[in-house]
Amino acid sequence: MAYDDARNANPDVTETHDLIASDKVEGTKVFDLSGEQIGSIERILVEKRGGKVSYAVLSFGGFLGMGQEHYPLPWSKLEYDESLGGYRVDVSKDQLEGAPRYERESDDFWTAENGRRVYDYYGVTPYWI
Repeated sequence: MAYDDARNANPDVTETHDLIASDKVEGTKVFDLSGEQIGSIERILVEKRGGKVSYAVLSFGGFLGMGQEHYPLPWSKLEYDESLGGYRVDVSKDQLEGAPRYERESDDFWTAENGRRVYDYYGVTPYWI
């Protein structure tokens, strides 16, 4: 994109063929392989220095925002499915219930050790490698 084109681009664009704005990802439904909704994306976490999306935080369970569980999923586990209008993961509800999770009010979950636990649990290569 030329400098003048970028300077005149719409700053409110939320989606292109290959890109999506973070605020549009938040709230997107997440489905298991059978197409059953298992939760929704509450937020995404981006690595500060490298700019890689590291985790999608999946909200699961609860009622009207109360009692929800929060599960960090490696971003690489999500695959966008246009037919569902959401992300599909190869994780069942039972697997999710046994996955590492954290309390919403607690910031002490986000350590290197817990990051390794999350990626090991899902069997994917960590974003930092």
